[in-house]
Amino acid sequence: MAPVPVVVAFGVLLGSLPGSGASPAAVADDDECAAQGPGAEACSMNALQRRSLKVNTVSTGEAAGDDCADLDAAPNKDCEEVVRWAADSGKWDPHASEWFADMPSVCGVDRTQANENDFHRLYFCAPPGGKQCGKPPCQCSKPPCNVCNVVQRSPSSRPGCGANPDSIHCKPPAKPFDYKGMAWPTMTFNGGQIMHIFAIGDWGGMDGSLKPIEGRPELVAYTWGARAGPSVFPRTRWDLRHEVELCSHKQFLACFSSHGDGDDCPASCGYVKGVDDQPQQLVAKAMSDRARFSDPSFILNVGDNFYWGGIEKTCGTPMDQISYTAHHQFDQIFERMYNGQGLDKKPWLSVLGNHDWGGRQFNNGWDQQIAYTWASDRWVMPAPYWMVHVDYPMQLFSADFYFLDSNFNDAKNPPEDSEHNICGSAHNPPNADCSAIGGPESIETCPQYFQDLWQEQKVWAEKRLSESSATWQIAVTHFPCGEDGENQGWYRKLHQDLGLDLLVTGHRHDQELWLPDMEKNQMGGLTCIVTGGGGGITSEATPNPHDTKDWYGEAEYGFYDLTIMKYMMKIESINWDGKVVQSTWVHPK
Repeated sequence: MAPVPVVVAFGVLLGSLPGSGASPAAVADDDECAAQGPGAEACSMNALQRRSLKVNTVSTGEAAGDDCADLDAAPNKDCEEVVRWAADSGKWDPHASEWFADMPSVCGVDRTQANENDFHRLYFCAPPGGKQCGKPPCQCSKPPCNVCNVVQRSPSSRPGCGANPDSIHCKPPAKPFDYKGMAWPTMTFNGGQIMHIFAIGDWGGMDGSLKPIEGRPELVAYTWGARAGPSVFPRTRWDLRHEVELCSHKQFLACFSSHGDGDDCPASCGYVKGVDDQPQQLVAKAMSDRARFSDPSFILNVGDNFYWGGIEKTCGTPMDQISYTAHHQFDQIFERMYNGQGLDKKPWLSVLGNHDWGGRQFNNGWDQQIAYTWASDRWVMPAPYWMVHVDYPMQLFSADFYFLDSNFNDAKNPPEDSEHNICGSAHNPPNADCSAIGGPESIETCPQYFQDLWQEQKVWAEKRLSESSATWQIAVTHFPCGEDGENQGWYRKLHQDLGLDLLVTGHRHDQELWLPDMEKNQMGGLTCIVTGGGGGITSEATPNPHDTKDWYGEAEYGFYDLTIMKYMMKIESINWDGKVVQSTWVHPK
């Protein structure tokens, strides 16, 4: 069988891949775009998210136990022909090294040594061209053949797990909500040196080299996005009041395709070549450079960790397993990006953003981000909401951190605002259901699910804050400063009555330091930061420092460096180029 051309995201012809029968994707508005009016060509977002795909019609790519089948069995009807071709002549094709690049990490063998069963396994786990096998092989070169990642890290390798293997940091839960509200083991930092904490959000770009499962399209928005590592998603840009569209999604795509040099890239887009096309890389480098002398103890991560829709598979993978999809996205978008002296092995204390739940659907692999906690030596997200106590014994102070899921803000009535609605009926599969693992049961019950989750957390947070004897109390969540469902009233209560000292947020794709005396800050004296400029998606406004009229805050791409001491904390806003653009001091209440 000869390879056939494949048309991938946004209708861009990228070359030939084996086993694809793909056709140009229909165009639809993306989650961040507004509709462009009757007759106008709309944003091409559904090339990044499937529409109305019934979850019971496809394999999740992770079989359990002895659930396997021969290649000629009915579940493997779609992939049989291409697997036989790949194992015969396909692996010698001039493009084979590109097509079958995942073979060693999935199957543990090189493509040239792989047999037909190994290719069967590859097409079950990470199908080149998209024709996924419904069940894995029963035999292969490196069993177990139903596992899609030959290197599986044991969670018991964490320090202290030998003595207490059932503790929260050692044993994955049966379900992703089992550890909700629980405390991660106390983190202790000795020494008299100045202590730093970094904060970042909305940082995880698209994984253009992922071979998706479940019939999903590749995560490619423009021709040069089909590559290893992250590619930024181009969103629309508006004026400051969000009344005038300055750059449509279609126009922004044109800017990316021509790197800003084409006639179809209007100046109103504010596209800055060398910045807008690689913001995650730039912010990651700025973090790495600063970490060499700041040496942060840990990183506060406010979510939207993987664009477009989080982990690109359906919810329900067992919590003691990491799907190959999750492994690949974490490797390309996280593990290879944030490292170096001062960042290596530093904990990332994390929450889910709306895009981690799925963006405009709720049944993507959000549970895999929680599960990755026990497959990593630095990713920490034991539940959608949780806490940790941090102790600085030699400096005689401590801090309690509360991690909240505020995604009720984007969980609306199903028919409404389909492009900004986790519960929307337009893009969720009709029978979407994550109730087996504690998630929403249906589209209809989804909005109430997230409202109940928020109310549950409010009771929990108030109780925990009232019990805290730490020097500092800090909350971390995804949605921006003040968006608590009470017009900033609940956050005001947490500060004035229960001693919350700082709120760390994201979601809006820029950097905003909310000082207590700002008119927009009605949280009763609470300092807050928005750190949504991590670069996974383009910024709210142009990053051009000479054109700031539409900026909400002090920068568009960047992160924060918090210097924490017993009696004060210095907050510094760090631009993508490493420069400090604003700073302030906060004192514990």
